[in-house]
Amino acid sequence: VSRQLKEEIRRGFARLEDPLAALLAMLESSSDWKGKGHSLGYCITTELQLWIKAHPAVPQSGTKLKKLQARVLGMLSQCPANLLDPLISIYQLHTADRNYLLEHVSHLYLQGNYKEAAVLSIKLKLQPDQDVEKICTPLLLQDKANLVEEYVAEYPELQRKLLQTLDTWCEPSFNIRDIIRPYQGLSKCKPERLNRRVLSKLIFRLLERFNVDSALCPNVINQRHLRTLNYLFYKRFVEKTMTEENWADHIQSTVGENRWLQAHLVQSLLRHCDARGAARWARHCRVPPDMLPQAVAEELQKLHIQDRVEEVTKADNYEASKKKDYYQLPIPRENIHFLQTWEETLRCWEKVLQAGQVVGVDMEWKPSFGMVGKPRVALLQLALKDEVFLLDLPRLLEQAEAEGEKEKLPHFIQMLYSDAAITKLGYGMSGDLSSLAATCSALKDTEKQMQGVVDLLAVDKQVDGLSPERSHEERGVRQPERGLSLLVQHVLGKPLDKTEQLSNWEKRPLREEQILYAASDAYCLLEIYERLCKDPESFGLGSDLTESLVGKQSKKPRAKKQLNKQEAPSPSGQEFQGSRTEPSRPPAPVSPQEFSVVCDNMLQGLGRYLRCLGVDVRLLDNEDDHRKAAEIARQEGRVILTSGLPYQTLRSQVGEGRCFSVNCSQKAKDQALQVLEHFNVQVSLGDIFSRCQ
Repeated sequence: VSRQLKEEIRRGFARLEDPLAALLAMLESSSDWKGKGHSLGYCITTELQLWIKAHPAVPQSGTKLKKLQARVLGMLSQCPANLLDPLISIYQLHTADRNYLLEHVSHLYLQGNYKEAAVLSIKLKLQPDQDVEKICTPLLLQDKANLVEEYVAEYPELQRKLLQTLDTWCEPSFNIRDIIRPYQGLSKCKPERLNRRVLSKLIFRLLERFNVDSALCPNVINQRHLRTLNYLFYKRFVEKTMTEENWADHIQSTVGENRWLQAHLVQSLLRHCDARGAARWARHCRVPPDMLPQAVAEELQKLHIQDRVEEVTKADNYEASKKKDYYQLPIPRENIHFLQTWEETLRCWEKVLQAGQVVGVDMEWKPSFGMVGKPRVALLQLALKDEVFLLDLPRLLEQAEAEGEKEKLPHFIQMLYSDAAITKLGYGMSGDLSSLAATCSALKDTEKQMQGVVDLLAVDKQVDGLSPERSHEERGVRQPERGLSLLVQHVLGKPLDKTEQLSNWEKRPLREEQILYAASDAYCLLEIYERLCKDPESFGLGSDLTESLVGKQSKKPRAKKQLNKQEAPSPSGQEFQGSRTEPSRPPAPVSPQEFSVVCDNMLQGLGRYLRCLGVDVRLLDNEDDHRKAAEIARQEGRVILTSGLPYQTLRSQVGEGRCFSVNCSQKAKDQALQVLEHFNVQVSLGDIFSRCQ
């Protein structure tokens, strides 16, 4: 707005006997201010607001002001957002009778102006006197979750009420249509936004944003724990990539004494074990006997009578026999030091903080399995040529705070990362440092200050021949190697044993397997770096390896490492990073009878065609959420067939190569040929119609 126009507006106000009434009369007789942007009406209104501040005697009171307030309230529902605050300020609406304001907002609500009613309530701070469920339900139906968040933002009591309401909508027996029914004629209504999956995500976001105790939302917490339970069974009994002790730790902390989860645990045990095995695990997880089926209860009684020693499963025997196939630490066990006191830690720093030192750095934290909160580092590993130090970070931080020296540990860590004379080796450093900052706020700027770092994740994009399929072919039933394990296998000859990766790293004392895993994770970085520096050409790298890697960062892939360690969202939680070459050899041929798939709901024609060829097919119904395909795939060991955007979501929820994207524009027959060729499914004459009635 030109200075000349502003001056003219102010001179006009000075000549008016009642500028407030004059502004209102102007707005009522004009409509230009109703549009978006800076209209003339907007300019005059904001100039009056500034003019009033310079002339404090102008504002009115009493009956005359009340009449003006009544008139301006009638206009507010038509106001663009940028005019609301100036008008509320000019006409002192915060001083108006509260019951009158509430009545006006209620009138807006009854007219179906739900957004306008909520916005005005926020501006006039009316929320404590309103029904949070009533105001927020139509907003959620119109996909205005951001406005709902703003509505409760300053009121902890309303936050709790809203979360409790949303959680009751997630009860298994709750019919969401009961909520939708009163709003059938609502414009821009999106009832699909109130399905349990979307509600669950919203609840977790609100819990985190407002720092509310998750115990307020037992339904979504139970559902998340149930998904964790199913995932743990997949890792243990399908992938066979978790040790018995590690698995039991997580099962106990997930299920606890929750009877609903205990019932699901028993059902899962019966699906994956015989009655005797189910009884053994039921006893281990302290499941009440009254929840067990008769056959399991009888086996449990036998265990009590005979007091049998728990047997090691065949899967564990198999893993033990395969230890020779994994990378082994080349230093003696006594050179691995678990540090819990400051005296021990200071001796560690004396060795680490030396110019010319090369240090392998890694961190571990308890997987959150998608629960609220950022991961907190439970273990910091520092590997030198002859020894490895495992720092119990929670204990050391607690000790330092008790002694009034809480900056002590962050100071040493910052010294390490900022010293260019010390080479720090890591794999996905950004993810580690992000978790470190969440653990100790004094370390939030460490990534900006670091010098002399070598992130070996950058090697993933440069080393020749890194293909996860090679490991799969060589090692039969084991999962393909990915990430750091794949790099270790390619450079040092054997992969890392990752069975302890998803351990409960906060539990003390750590098991011996955890200590060896943590030490190996950090120490292998030293050996990889040394080998690549000695002979970079044989791995397809340039001769100036050190110069090209020191200080290099690869942010996007590193963020994946954080997700993997922290959230463990699915059996593909360790999805490999960086670019990869496609496997050059086709998979081993299989018959249709051995090939099991689940078809997403946009591929029902393909599913029926494959079933005619003898393939074991499950089809999603039209109303099913795409993610149901991942649940079925994990539980039943099926390959997902999908297309378009759902592929990006689903591929991250199952093992590598267990999700395939089909060309949706093709006919079912062509799609089927594409699938059969990709998975090397060999169809014989006897397979055709073998599954049809």
